[in-house]
Amino acid sequence: MANSRYRLGVDVGGTHTDLVLLDVATGALMVEKVSSTPKNPALGVLNGVRRFVARGAAAGDIEFFAHGTTITTNALLEMRGAKVGMLVTKGFRAVQEIQAQARDGNLFDYFYAKPQPIAPQSLTREIPERSDHAGAVLTPLDTGAVREAARELRDAGVESIAVCYLFSFMNPAHEEETRRILNEEAPDIGVSISSEVLPRLREWPRMSTTLLNAYLEPVLTRYIASLNDGLDSAGVVTKQRYLMQSNGGVMPFATAIAGGKTVHTLFSGPAAGAQASAYLAESDADHGLVTLDMGGTSADIAFIQGGAPLETTEGVIARRQIDVPALDMTTISAGGGSIAWIDGAGFLTVGPQSAGADPGPACYGRGGTNPTVTDADVVCGYLNPDYFLGGAQKLDAAASRAAIDDKIAKPLGMGVVEAAAGVRKIVDMRMADEVLVFAAKRGVDLSAFTLLPFGGAGAVHAAAVAEELNMRRILVPPRPGAFSALGLLCTDVVHDYIRSELSPLAAISADHAEAVFAALEARAREELAAEGLGGAPAGFARELDMRYTGQGYELRTPLDGAAAGALNADKLAAAREKFDERHAQIHGHAARERSVEVVSYRVRARVAAPKYEQKLEAAPARPRAAAEAFKGERDIYFDGKTAVSASVYERERLDIGVEVAGPAVVEQFDATTIVPPSWSARVDGHRNLVLEKA
Repeated sequence: MANSRYRLGVDVGGTHTDLVLLDVATGALMVEKVSSTPKNPALGVLNGVRRFVARGAAAGDIEFFAHGTTITTNALLEMRGAKVGMLVTKGFRAVQEIQAQARDGNLFDYFYAKPQPIAPQSLTREIPERSDHAGAVLTPLDTGAVREAARELRDAGVESIAVCYLFSFMNPAHEEETRRILNEEAPDIGVSISSEVLPRLREWPRMSTTLLNAYLEPVLTRYIASLNDGLDSAGVVTKQRYLMQSNGGVMPFATAIAGGKTVHTLFSGPAAGAQASAYLAESDADHGLVTLDMGGTSADIAFIQGGAPLETTEGVIARRQIDVPALDMTTISAGGGSIAWIDGAGFLTVGPQSAGADPGPACYGRGGTNPTVTDADVVCGYLNPDYFLGGAQKLDAAASRAAIDDKIAKPLGMGVVEAAAGVRKIVDMRMADEVLVFAAKRGVDLSAFTLLPFGGAGAVHAAAVAEELNMRRILVPPRPGAFSALGLLCTDVVHDYIRSELSPLAAISADHAEAVFAALEARAREELAAEGLGGAPAGFARELDMRYTGQGYELRTPLDGAAAGALNADKLAAAREKFDERHAQIHGHAARERSVEVVSYRVRARVAAPKYEQKLEAAPARPRAAAEAFKGERDIYFDGKTAVSASVYERERLDIGVEVAGPAVVEQFDATTIVPPSWSARVDGHRNLVLEKA
C-alpha cells in the first residue's frame, strides 16, 4: 500500500472525529474514530492521521484532504467570534437594532429580547455615501470619513470590519473603495463587504450575513492556519485541501477565509452526511429519504427527494439570519451526549446541554456524572459495554446506572431501567416530531420514504423513530459512524453566485438575462483560476429567484437547458411555468393569472472531483448462515419494563442476502443497529443493512 494514492475525508463532531481514507488504487476504505478535542479540533484530526500512518498509509501519499467542521457553528453558538466594527450608509445605523421586526419563539413572551448586536452602536460608524435602487450614485463616497472611522475602530481594538452600504448589490464601487482604504489604514484587520458576501436585496438579511462573516472569519482563519501547520508537520503535503460548505460542495482552504466565504461553512458538518445519502443511496434517494445524523451532541435531519437533498437560501442559526445557499436541514439537541435532567416543574428533560467529548457520558469514565442518552442506551442493553468502538473503548455500565439512578430514577420515584427507557423515549419522540414538522413545512409525504440513520447513535435509535413516524423501511449504510466523513469523498467543488436585480419577467429580454448570467460566470471562472482549478472543466447551472408581484418572498427556479448561448424567450417563458408548478407544490396554490417578478439571478459553478465509487456485489453462491455471525444473546428493555432476549450478530460476518429476524442487535466497529421485534434486517448488494417491518 505504500505506493498507493489516498483521498481522506474528515468529519469533526462534538464527541468523536471520524476519518475515512480511500485507497484510490484498490477502492479499499480505512476508518478511524478518535475523540474530538474541543479546545483545538485540529489536534483530533491529526491524531487520526497519525493512526492511519501507524497502519501503513504514507502521509505523503494523501493526494486529497476534505474536511467537514463545526468550528464556525460552535463559535457562533458560544459567541466566541471576533470583535467587530461596522460601516453603514449615513442615516441607516439603526438597521441592526430594528432587524426585520420579526420575533422568534413565543409571540406572547413579554420578556422577549433580540440577540445582542454583533457590532454594537459604539463600534458602528455612518459614512456619507448613497446609491439609488438602480446603482446610480446620488452621494459620492466620503473617503475622509472612511479613513477616520478606520483609525477609530483600529484604536478600539476591532479584529474585523463589516461594510454594508445601501444598494451596494447594484453598484459595489463604494464598498470596494472602502475596503481599499481600510486595508491601507488597518492592514491587520479583516474586512467583509456585503456586495461580496451577499449581493442581494433586503437590507437586514444582507447586513446580518455580512456581520456573521466578519464575526467568524478570524476564527476560521486561525483554525485553518493551525490545521495547515499540523498537516505539514504530519507529512500531508498535498495542496488539495478542501472544506465542506453548507451547499453540499467543497471549496479550497484559501477560499474559505477570503472573499466573504466564511459564512458558507456554518452548516459544513451536517451537509456532508446529507450529500453522502444522496450519492451513496442513489436508488432510494429517487423515491425519498429522511436522513437522521445522530452524533454526540445533536441530531441533524434532511430530506432527499428526486435524488438530491432539498435546499434553501434563507436560514437562521443561533437566532441569527443567514441567507446563503445551504442544504435544507434542521438540527436539534438530541445526541448521545445530551444530558438528561429534571426541570423546575419536576419533568424529565433531555438536552440541550451536552456532556460533549470531555468529560463525556458517565459511562466514558472520564469524570462525567450527568446521565446522558448514551448512558440510557447502556442501561437498557442497547450498547455492549465491552464492544464500544470495536472494543477499543470500554464503557462503565455501573457508572451509567449510578448516574441515572441518582439524577433521574430516585428523584422521580421510579426504577433505573424505567428511567433510562424514559430518557430514550423522550429523545426518540423529539426526533420524530422534528421530522414531522419539517415534512409538513416542505410539503413532503413520508409514506413512501426510507429512513437513513447514521452517526454514532443513529442506528441505535432509528427503529424507535421509524415506529413513531409509521415508516416501515430503514437503510443503515455499511459504515454509519463514519458516513459523514465518507460523504466528503462523494462531492464536487461547488461555488454559488447571486446578483439581485428586481424587474418584471415580461420586461426582461433574453439578451439582458444572458449578460447578467455571463458576468456571474466570468467571476466564477476568475475565482476557480485563482484556486488553481482554471484548467478543470466547470459546469454552470442557472436559476432565477422569482415571485408573484406583491409577494414578500421568492422561489428559486431553475433555467433548464439555458446554458451560455442557449437562453432565449422560450426558456424564460418555461421558467415562468416551472415557477407556477413549484409554487403550487410548496404552497398548495399557484396564481397563474398574476404577473411575475425576477428578484435575483443565480449561478452555481461545479468542478467535478474524483469520488468514492461503491461497488454492487453479487450474493455468494453459498452465503454463510446468520448463525456464523452470531455472538450470543443480550437482554434488552424495549419498553423499560420487560427484558427481551435479543440475538447479537457481528455485522462484518453477515454475507450479502443474509437476513436476521428481530429482536436482534447488529454490532460493528463504529455503530450498533437495533432490530426490534416484528422487524427484520438483510444485507443488500452494497452491504447496506435494510430493516423492514413485517
